[in-house]
Amino acid sequence: MTLMRKLLGKSEETHKAAAETHTPVVSTTSAAAVHSSDFVPHVVVGHTSHVGRVRSHNEDTALTFEANHAGDEALEPFGLFVIADGMGGHQAGEVASSLAVRTVASQIMRDVYIPYLLKGAHGSDQMPLVDALQNAVKSANEAVHSQVPGSGTTLTCALVINQRAYLAHVGDSRAYLYYNQQLKQVTRDHSYVDKLVELGQLTIEAAAVHPQRNVLYRAVGQGDQLEIDIHMIDLLPGGRLLLCCDGLWDMLPDSTIQTILASTRTPQQACDELIAAANEAGGKDNITAVVIEQAAR
Repeated sequence: MTLMRKLLGKSEETHKAAAETHTPVVSTTSAAAVHSSDFVPHVVVGHTSHVGRVRSHNEDTALTFEANHAGDEALEPFGLFVIADGMGGHQAGEVASSLAVRTVASQIMRDVYIPYLLKGAHGSDQMPLVDALQNAVKSANEAVHSQVPGSGTTLTCALVINQRAYLAHVGDSRAYLYYNQQLKQVTRDHSYVDKLVELGQLTIEAAAVHPQRNVLYRAVGQGDQLEIDIHMIDLLPGGRLLLCCDGLWDMLPDSTIQTILASTRTPQQACDELIAAANEAGGKDNITAVVIEQAAR
């Protein structure tokens, strides 16, 4: 598998590692179910993307789609949220991220949302949601490899139906879950230093300042067989799901992210304050955030 260094706004050396074949990683995080006849779930989202204070252009891409139905025969809320952080510098990282996001979104709409809309529920005769996510990301991988050679992108997406979120993840963009006054990083970075931390060869503190902390061993567009991490979580009232690129989490400690998610009134306000804080901290990279919550209608 090609070992890549993030190239946002400039060209750097590409690193290589041996190709690997894996089966998908699946993890599940659950919270206690909420039972209330008065609560009608409603997906609310905020999103912001900013070039930052150093880069000359924005190689991040974000897409949000939410469908909230009303009436006695209303469908459960549906949402699709995708972020990508392009690599390649002069080799069009922004083209890679946009292509990957559009490919995933179009395939999920075709394979999941349109059948859901027509049939009124996700039935057993339809493609399993995890399979749909994996197929969409694999298609994005093939599209970027063939149409934007020499580039690549991270990709993190969340498919939300009612109070359940299904996440697909490749690279070092992140998904966080804030719930019950606690912030948890749901995804794992597919970076060189994170792998060293996992193996016990590097401390978290040393990883944060390691010169190769932005080197990835897995990204969309590499062309070989792609391993995709899948996560399933409950998105309950009072909780918030944050998708963000490294331009955000690399600038802000988790404590600051948690404070902003806990103190802001709306998802859009949370996004705006997160981007402002990252810029205040230096804004060394493009900054993108998507915040999703379940609210009462």
